[in-house]
Amino acid sequence: MFTGIVEEVGKIARIEKNGVTGKLSIIADTVLEGTKIGDSIAVNGVCLTVTSLKGDSFTADVMGETFRRSSLGDLQVGSVVNLERAMPADGRFGGHIVSGHIDGMGEIISIEPEGTAVWYTLSAPTEILQGIVEKGSIAIDGISLTVARITAKDFAVSIIPHTGGNTILSHKKAGDKVNLENDIIGKYVQKFLQPQQEQKESHITEDFLQGYGFL
Repeated sequence: MFTGIVEEVGKIARIEKNGVTGKLSIIADTVLEGTKIGDSIAVNGVCLTVTSLKGDSFTADVMGETFRRSSLGDLQVGSVVNLERAMPADGRFGGHIVSGHIDGMGEIISIEPEGTAVWYTLSAPTEILQGIVEKGSIAIDGISLTVARITAKDFAVSIIPHTGGNTILSHKKAGDKVNLENDIIGKYVQKFLQPQQEQKESHITEDFLQGYGFL
């Protein structure tokens, strides 16, 4: 589990692809402290397992499903990425519950400064937008952010200078793809209600009610 509080910005050192799968080698510093092979590190919000460690970098395998469902397939050598280690049991919960299992990708529509803040407006698939609520939480490339505005077609967040300066958001531009993960609590609620929403057509008709004396 992660919190969406990015610990550092890393850099892609090497990309190896073997058919639909591959490996990423990432230069890092902070997230390597205390990290062992088998540990989890969120890379742009995607939970990856450390398969090897080498000095100032770590390597992780990436499955075909991960490439298809995330923007990791767009990375190139030299690309910068948000990094966060899994939350320790005695750690502070600074963001919100982030699983590292993204729901899909969104696209940055516009970036507009407002004083010291910057507004990012993003489009997203309908199934993701349906799980977003105003003033709720969403993870964008692994960053825990508060939704400031939501419509049927897009949503917006307002970024403070600290967030822009300590994540890769300041490197983004309109048209860029980002990884999105909805609030997991909202997803569970949505799933629990789904059977009720998908009930078959009711057999209770006007004739049925009249037959039993209700009309």
